[in-house]
Amino acid sequence: MALGGGTFVTQNKVLPGAYINFVSAANASAALSDRGIAAVPMNLDWGEDGIITLDSTSFQKDSLKMLGYAYDAEGLKDLREIFRNASKVYVYRLNAGDKATATAGLLTATAKYAGTRGNDLKIVVAANADDELKMDVSTYLETKHIETQTVSTIDGLVSNDFINFSGTGDLTATTGVELTGGTNLASVTGTEYQAALDAFESYGFNVLICPTADTTTEDLFIAYAKRLRDENGIKFQVVVYRRYADHEGVISVENTVTDADAAAHAMVYWVGGAQAAAAINKSTTNKTYDGEYAPDVAYTQSQLAAGITAGKYMLHRVDDMVKVLSDINTFVSFTSEKSSDFASNQVIRILDQVANDTALIFAQRYLGKIQNSASGRNAFWSELVAMNKELQRLQAIENFVSDDLVVEAGEAKDSVVVTNPIDPVVAMAKIYMTTIVN
Repeated sequence: MALGGGTFVTQNKVLPGAYINFVSAANASAALSDRGIAAVPMNLDWGEDGIITLDSTSFQKDSLKMLGYAYDAEGLKDLREIFRNASKVYVYRLNAGDKATATAGLLTATAKYAGTRGNDLKIVVAANADDELKMDVSTYLETKHIETQTVSTIDGLVSNDFINFSGTGDLTATTGVELTGGTNLASVTGTEYQAALDAFESYGFNVLICPTADTTTEDLFIAYAKRLRDENGIKFQVVVYRRYADHEGVISVENTVTDADAAAHAMVYWVGGAQAAAAINKSTTNKTYDGEYAPDVAYTQSQLAAGITAGKYMLHRVDDMVKVLSDINTFVSFTSEKSSDFASNQVIRILDQVANDTALIFAQRYLGKIQNSASGRNAFWSELVAMNKELQRLQAIENFVSDDLVVEAGEAKDSVVVTNPIDPVVAMAKIYMTTIVN
């Protein structure tokens, strides 16, 4: 008969044997969550309904099948502006309408996605040159050949990146049948924008971009950001155009663009991407604009100074380059409890990083898993100390003292109270020099 063995919770075993638990040594994680993620609702001619997840690689390599156009197409300029700096973008398609379709005999071709881009699709059915019993079914987007399938009957066709095939029976030769009936939503309203914001609530991102100058929609975005930041503890900033909210979570872009046929608010895309990608130990102050638009930067020194005082995010000309004037948000009502430090986006990035990563550590490693005992709270304390030391190593904060960070039991049995004093560091922006001449 075998001896006793296995794991133990308490030392209450009866049979002789080896009872062994395997546990990890305490291992505080100092890893900080990544930045560089933006979210934006957009009007598109092609693509999935709802959220489309893009990174810089998929945007460059797969934009044709995902968005209906090549990476360098004029219609994707705003996304290129975001990806000048951002590493990932959650795009919510606002305006999906109807799918384009076409029939060729018994074959029905339906565009994979709704939208006007589906009307540029065409199928060609022709006899196969090598096998008279088979037919070639080719898909074209405008003049670009997408693919050719060689099959005996309709049943052998499989859907591709642009068209879903249906029907049964023999194929009928045709020199080209264009898909028609693809539409975009005629009018995008607050209903569609609200649906986008509801969908984004399940995703994590650093910056939300408001893609319109409509003040009602901007106010919707601002209220959304305030609610999630202040009531739900979900920390991100929203970028809007010339809408001042007096809040650290709102960045208002002042510059319009001078390009013909371009939307006046188009600078929000580049600014949104730049803010999303800005590291906690970096500032966008003096960052060079490298996008494709021509922003209006005809400001006097007094206008620039007044803009900073009013909480405007502005770009200005420095010699032959366009640069960010100051990395600020719309918060201007300074108090003893909330100083001018909160107007600095770099400070907000640091505070948001601390808040988001503290919540992440707690949710992934402690919530429902570790007892609210002295040893459990000490383990959580160790993790937060490691996080703060990493922030200090990156020069995002300074003067951190481990003993100043306190993790203690809350009033309820299952609650923990954390006190974490931090001293953010920001990039140099001004110099005051006295030159003494002997």
